[in-house]
Amino acid sequence: MLAPQSEDPGIVWFCGLNSEMTSTKVTALKDWAAQTDRSMLRFDYSGHGNSDGEFSDGTIGQWLNESLTVLRDVASGPQILIGSSMGAWLVLLILRAIARDDPVVADICKIEGAVLIAPAWDMTEELMWNQFSQAARAQLQNNGYFERPSRYGEGPYIISKKLIDEGRNHLIGDDSFKPPCPVRIIHGVKDPDVPWKHANKLTHTLEGENVMLQFIPDGDHRLSRDQDIAKLFSIVEDLYGSLKENRHYI
Repeated sequence: MLAPQSEDPGIVWFCGLNSEMTSTKVTALKDWAAQTDRSMLRFDYSGHGNSDGEFSDGTIGQWLNESLTVLRDVASGPQILIGSSMGAWLVLLILRAIARDDPVVADICKIEGAVLIAPAWDMTEELMWNQFSQAARAQLQNNGYFERPSRYGEGPYIISKKLIDEGRNHLIGDDSFKPPCPVRIIHGVKDPDVPWKHANKLTHTLEGENVMLQFIPDGDHRLSRDQDIAKLFSIVEDLYGSLKENRHYI
């Protein structure tokens, strides 16, 4: 974690599924935060990156609890949460819990804003189970896991039945809520993993006027090209400006 240098809220990064805190976007954001005198906290879920555990043993609930622990025990002061893909789903679950005064999130740091990159919300159901072939579903049921091919040359993802089943405890679906802070969404129209319509649907699930969605016409899922990262910086900087203008913090 970088030490805070200004009065601006810090940034907490939530990685995507099977990603890690040293990825291209996170590293670029870390450098940008340092250059703009803002603190940044990044971490790996269990089974990811340098953290202990097996990826195939993880669940959405487990990674959500780990994220809440980081916010309670490590983050200091107000924060902007930035989530990529699955990380965006975890951010949404935290925002929903805050909006509903869930006592589980009562002691976490103050959340001033959120940025969602290619949000894979409800992914275990909408983007996995509902899209799996009968053969894939059978393998899950019979073997307890399915080897899902990766588009990124990293070998297949081991998708466990436990991940799918436990994920149903955290679905947002059509259950709308008003986020407790401004939300900005960025999504690539050419994303092959999370269709752009999935992000567009989210704007109807999140109530209130302070939810904004920007599409990158030629953007893919990772949004890690130089121009994509520059757009991310612009969105985060604009969010900081909006917070100051509306006196969300001093």
